[in-house]
Amino acid sequence: MNKITVKKVSLLFFLLSVTIGSTSAQIFHKNPEKELFGKTSVNKKASKIKEPRSVVRSKKKQEANDRRLKKNIAKSVRRSQKRTIHIQTPEVQARMKQNKKDNAVRDKEKKKKMKASTKRAAKKYN
Repeated sequence: MNKITVKKVSLLFFLLSVTIGSTSAQIFHKNPEKELFGKTSVNKKASKIKEPRSVVRSKKKQEANDRRLKKNIAKSVRRSQKRTIHIQTPEVQARMKQNKKDNAVRDKEKKKKMKASTKRAAKKYN
């Protein structure tokens, strides 16, 4: 009788240890695919293709030309606007300056109104 109880207790202990061991293994391995196959294909680095020096040099030169052109265009536009104002009579100059101020105030109010309406919409839908 005593031998049967010892066998039952040892069998119970063995089964418990096996089940506890398998459940604890699940806790530490959250992503079994990663454990089996290593890194996923999403995380792989894309290989860089190095362009020839001449291509890099010509791209830089083109970008510098574009920047210079934009700068020159902006400068000529400013000069043209100043000249347009300068050739007017003093009354027209004053009216043009006042119109610019009015437009700036109107644009500022419009931006404020738009910002406030988007805030309300954000609060409404969040």
